[in-house]
Amino acid sequence: MSENKKHYNTQFLGQQVNLPAPAVSKEQPKQKTTTNLALLIAAVLGPVIGAGFGAYAVTGNLPSFGSTEQIVVNNNADVNWVTAAAAKALPSVVTLSVSGPNDAGTGSGVVLSKDGYILTNAHVVTLDGATSDVVIEVKTSADKIYRATVVGTDPTNDLAVIKAAGSGFTTIDFADSANINVGDYAAAIGAPLGYDASVTAGVVSSMHRTIQVASAAVPKDGGSSLQLWNTGSDKAPVNLDVIQTDAAINPGNSGGALVNDKGQLIGINVAIATATSTSTQAGSIGVGFAIPSNTAKRVSDQIIKNGKVSHGLLGALVTDAKNSDAAASFSVGAKIKELTPGGPAEKAGFKVGDVIIACDGVLIDSSSKLTAAIRSKSAFSKVEIDVKRGNKTLTISATLGDADAGN
Repeated sequence: MSENKKHYNTQFLGQQVNLPAPAVSKEQPKQKTTTNLALLIAAVLGPVIGAGFGAYAVTGNLPSFGSTEQIVVNNNADVNWVTAAAAKALPSVVTLSVSGPNDAGTGSGVVLSKDGYILTNAHVVTLDGATSDVVIEVKTSADKIYRATVVGTDPTNDLAVIKAAGSGFTTIDFADSANINVGDYAAAIGAPLGYDASVTAGVVSSMHRTIQVASAAVPKDGGSSLQLWNTGSDKAPVNLDVIQTDAAINPGNSGGALVNDKGQLIGINVAIATATSTSTQAGSIGVGFAIPSNTAKRVSDQIIKNGKVSHGLLGALVTDAKNSDAAASFSVGAKIKELTPGGPAEKAGFKVGDVIIACDGVLIDSSSKLTAAIRSKSAFSKVEIDVKRGNKTLTISATLGDADAGN
């Protein structure tokens, strides 16, 4: 395969799935991913992947995880920030074993409350959207095991909250992800390949990266049959606004913590990129992604309080605004092609032809990035959006609608 002809694909339940460019949606269009890398949801799921690194099909037996080792300091004079951050955060990160009627897998989670509310990824507890009928076991860093149930899921942001049947859990401390800088130290904690309580370290590589992953929404009938969005399902992929890090993230890290040098949560690990599109085995190549802690906090709070999450709606059909007419031209914004009559964008004063270049100070250089930015906000949020209209640059204040209600 030549270097300039890499295929876009996502590994779904251990299978290679080619991803065609999704059709433009009525609200915020789902554009094809701009990366030349494959995205792998960072959970260990489904049939054996490659050499069988912890993934499995249901045979009646769950896998045995590597024994947990608490952070041991052998030389107090040589302790670094990774040791300190891991010692602080490790008791708040758990390993999840999830099994359904046909598949099973492992992932990670982050403790939200002493009475057992735990945050993880939606794709972990739905087995990549295969089923809502799951049995969940939670294993703490102290080797205690509890049963858990799903409180609610948010496939739009690939997050979920579960409730473990126990008490006395150690809660994670949240950092403000709006204050993160590129170059900040970052440590990923979770269960890569089933090895629980593992710690890797690196830095924040980029902020507000947009990635596209398959939806973790279960079939509408609530059944357990696997339905892929590009094989007849009505499930479109979702765009996520994420933190990029070079801290090693591997299958099984999904739902685990990305923490700063103080051991505070800055993100929920969600996916990794892999440079190969032909092999079914994949691991970290230093390009991993995490959902920002501020998004995770908002979503988990809403799930615990309401059992569901609201999502913002702009009410505009947008497409990539190109730098030129060349096929390989860079995208420089999201161009409005159509406004929903009476929708939030029209009410705020947007016009067809406007090119959106920023939302609340975050650069918008594509329609998918706008989708991720809007969907990460609650319904009826107020936003400041910068647009180019002819030779002028304007800032328009808008109140978002409710994506789930369609207005």
